[in-house]
Amino acid sequence: MSRKLAMRGGSRRAVYIYLELTFVFSAAFWVLIIWSGHLNMGFGLIIPALMWCPAAAAWLTCRLLGRDFGNIAWRWPKPRHMLTAYVTPLAYTSIAYGLVWAARLAGWNSEFVGLAAQELGLRGLPRWASLVLCLVLMATGGVIENLSTTLGEEIGWRGFLVPELAKEMSFTRVAVVSGLIWAAWHSPLTLFADYNVGTNRWYALLCSSITCVSVSFMLAWIRLKSGSIWPAALLHASHNLFLPVVFDNLIRNIGPTFWYTTEFGAAVAATSAVCAVYFWFRRNEVEGAEALGSRADLAQLAWSKSTLSERDLVRDLPGSSPL
Repeated sequence: MSRKLAMRGGSRRAVYIYLELTFVFSAAFWVLIIWSGHLNMGFGLIIPALMWCPAAAAWLTCRLLGRDFGNIAWRWPKPRHMLTAYVTPLAYTSIAYGLVWAARLAGWNSEFVGLAAQELGLRGLPRWASLVLCLVLMATGGVIENLSTTLGEEIGWRGFLVPELAKEMSFTRVAVVSGLIWAAWHSPLTLFADYNVGTNRWYALLCSSITCVSVSFMLAWIRLKSGSIWPAALLHASHNLFLPVVFDNLIRNIGPTFWYTTEFGAAVAATSAVCAVYFWFRRNEVEGAEALGSRADLAQLAWSKSTLSERDLVRDLPGSSPL
C-alpha cells in the first residue's frame, strides 16, 4: 500500500507547491528589506509579516490540495516536550558564550547592565539585582512575545513541511533537507541586507547555515516526538530570545568577538551542531512516526468508505429511509 495519503496530491507535490508559495510570498518582503538595506525597516513590523509567510503558504497549499488545515498538529503536547524545547537553546547558547568568555574573545557589556537598571526604574535596587530581574522578564515575557512570530514559521516548516518529508524520508534526511531549505530562506537577508552583524558575508552565511541545519535536527525531532507544533514554536522562540536578545547584549566586542558570537559566528554553530548530534542519536524514537500516522489515516479513510458503502446499501433496500 502506498505511504502517501489518499487525497488530492501526494507528498512530493504538496512539498513543491508549499515551497513555491513560501518563496513567492517571502520574496515580496525580501525585495523591500533589501531595497531599504535595513532589516528593521518600517519600525521592524516587516519581520513578523515575513515570518508568517510559511504559515500562509501552508494554509493555501492545504486549500489547493483539499486538505484540512486543522490537522497541522495543533494539539497541546506533554509538559516534558515543552520543557525540552525551552531549555535546549539555553543550553547550547550558554555553553557557546561561556567558552567565548573563557577564551577571552569577548568582554562583559557593563553598559547593558546599567541600561537594564535604568529601564526598570527601581530606585535603590542594586545593579546586579536589576540585571537578574531583567533577565527573568526576558526569559518569560520575551519568549511569549517571540511565540507570536515563530509560530508563523513553525506552522509552515515543522507543521507542514517536516511531516510531508517524513512520509518518504528517514529522519536524517528530513532534518538535513528541511534545514537546508530553512537556511536558504534566510540567505537573501544575510547576503544583501544588514541581518549579518558585520563579518564577511560568506562566512556569516556558512555559520548561520550550519546553525540552521543543526537546529533543524532539534526542531524536527521535537515535532515528530511530541506530535505537536507547539514545542517547535517554543524552541524557536527560545532560540530567538537567548541568542540575539540575552547573550548578544551581554557581550562587548573586543575585536574578534563577532567572528565567534551571534547567529553568524562559529561558537553557536559548533555547540548547536553538537546538540544536533545528540538528537540524531535519538532518531529511533521518531523514525517512521509520520509513516505510522499516514497508515492510521489510510485505515480511517478505508473505514469511512466502508461505512458509507454500508449506508448506501441500506438506503437502496426497499422500504428503507435515511437516518
